[in-house]
This record gives sequence, structure tokens and C-alpha cells, in this order.
Amino acid sequence: MSNKVILEIRAGVGGDEAAIFAGDLARMYQRYAVNRGWGFKIVDSNETSLRGYKSFVAQITSVNPGEIYKDLKQESGVHRVQRIPDTERSGRVHTSTASVAILPEVEAKEVQVNENDLEVTFSRAGGPGGQNVNKVETAVRILHKPTGIVISSRAERSQYANREAAMDILRAKLYEAQREAEEKKLGSNRREQIGSGDRSEKIRTYNFPEDRITDHRIGKKFHNIEKIMEGNLDPIVKSFQKISS
Repeated sequence: MSNKVILEIRAGVGGDEAAIFAGDLARMYQRYAVNRGWGFKIVDSNETSLRGYKSFVAQITSVNPGEIYKDLKQESGVHRVQRIPDTERSGRVHTSTASVAILPEVEAKEVQVNENDLEVTFSRAGGPGGQNVNKVETAVRILHKPTGIVISSRAERSQYANREAAMDILRAKLYEAQREAEEKKLGSNRREQIGSGDRSEKIRTYNFPEDRITDHRIGKKFHNIEKIMEGNLDPIVKSFQKISS
């Protein structure tokens, strides 16, 4: 098992509040990674003006192979939040969603990618990073034509490094797609990790007014929601470990 995973978060239903929630989840996982002593590198993000993300991709690394995926694999799915947004003037509780995917990185030999199947384009990365990032076309966008999967990477300072990061993500997604196809052939009803982002596909609800997080798969409730959002995911992680052990 790899010592690296890809974390992908996408805003779902709920407009600006969904993007803000996606940003909250990204920061939660980043803080948890720091607490665990893991490496956390943002690969690509589509940030909004309200401290949120329409999409967010990061690479998490550990010195121990399999550790990260073992602890975070249950995070994949649709997360739902219920709270009063800062932009809400009437005090009404809003419901929004964001989807999370945890994908283990795979070695190049495990997934064969035909270069003729790729459409690679380059652009200026923009944002922080100095003159090289902003003036040279270092950002990479890869389209895998057979599947329609599009990967972008702009965090590194060179085209080569960004292309390698994008290829790592592409291989992880193709590997996951292959695994799902194999499981379906065996009669598995395993649902796709991301789903449509609809509220009905939720795996977990974050209810801020009642200070409660409910994981709907194991029927367990967790309190101290602010502490959990600050990166204290241990109660949730350990609950799933007890079930699988």
C-alpha cells in the first residue's frame, strides 16, 4: 500500500455556503494531517472570495505505507452541513453539501496510461509563488480522453513537477475506476465515492446548531463539533477502526 493519498473535495449543493463548507473540510483535514505528522501539499484548488473552495486537491504523505488510507478511507462520500451561514441575515439554518474522495496513489507500473490518450495544456499558474509561477506557463491541465477525466496541477514551480503531480492523481483515479468496475463484475453494489453531491447521498451530517456530527453509516453521534473541525478527527477515526478490527 502506498504512503501517499490524494484528497479531493468538491462543493456540492448550496452555492456559496457549500464552497465555504468545502473550505472548512479542507482545513480540517490539513490540521489533522499536521497533528499526525503527515505531509500535506495542495496540488490544485479553485478558491472563492468567501474563504471557500469550489474544488480542492491535495496530496497527503506519511513515512508509514498504508497508514493514511487506513485512517481516512471512511471519509469518502458526501458530507452535509446544517448551520446559519455568515451571509444569512434572517437567522435561517441552511443545508449544504460537499463531496470528499480519498484515493491511494499507485505506482506507474500498476496503471498503464497511453500518452496518445492524453491532451496536455499549459498555462500561467497565477496566485502566490513569485514571478516564475505567475509569468511562466507552469500550470498543467491533463485531459484523459477515453474517460473524460480532467486533472489540473499548479502548486509546483515547474511544468515537469506539475505534470508529474497531475499524472499521480490521474493514475489514482484510473486505478479506482478499474477497481470499481471489477467489483461490479463480481456483483458488488459499491457506490461511487463522489456520487452526485445530492443531500440524499450523505454519509455524515455536521449540525452546528445542535453541536453534533452524525455518521449515518455507523449510526454514531459525536459532539464538540468545533474541536473536530479544528482537526481532532481521532474520535471518528477510532470509531471506524473499532468496527473494522
